[in-house]
Amino acid sequence: MTPRDPLPFDPILRAASLWSERIGPATTMAAVTSVMRVQQILLSSVDAILRPHGLTFARYEALVLLTFSRTGRLPMRTMGERLQLHPTSVTNIVDRLQADGLVRRIPHPTDRRATLVEITEDGTGRMEQATRAVTAVGFGMTGLDGAEQAQLTELLGKVRHAAGDFH
Repeated sequence: MTPRDPLPFDPILRAASLWSERIGPATTMAAVTSVMRVQQILLSSVDAILRPHGLTFARYEALVLLTFSRTGRLPMRTMGERLQLHPTSVTNIVDRLQADGLVRRIPHPTDRRATLVEITEDGTGRMEQATRAVTAVGFGMTGLDGAEQAQLTELLGKVRHAAGDFH
């Protein structure tokens, strides 16, 4: 997101007002539009914080996932499931991380069809530096205190659960 002067009004509330006048109840439209806009704001903010570390949010998430594993390595298929990404996207992320020396591919010891992705020492160091940067600014989540952030997570979790995102 490029810096710009804020609008003198909330465009989502304006759209909701017009929606109500011309189409019908606007509560759901306003909520969905707000979530989409906040997602754009947060992704832009986090990507800007991660850029000096040579990472995007997707690559950062992959490094964090690998550090959360017991061995620092996971099958690519498992990475895709946990990150909720298509296999092609996981391959692209791993390709970029490997090109930067942050991960390496290694053969699976018991399944010749599978490849493991292992975080390198440089990958762990980069992930730790990036984590300090994003946590120092609260991942760009401004305007809500801790309790409100927890409430937001709970509410969005209900939407995700209802959509079948998890059991």
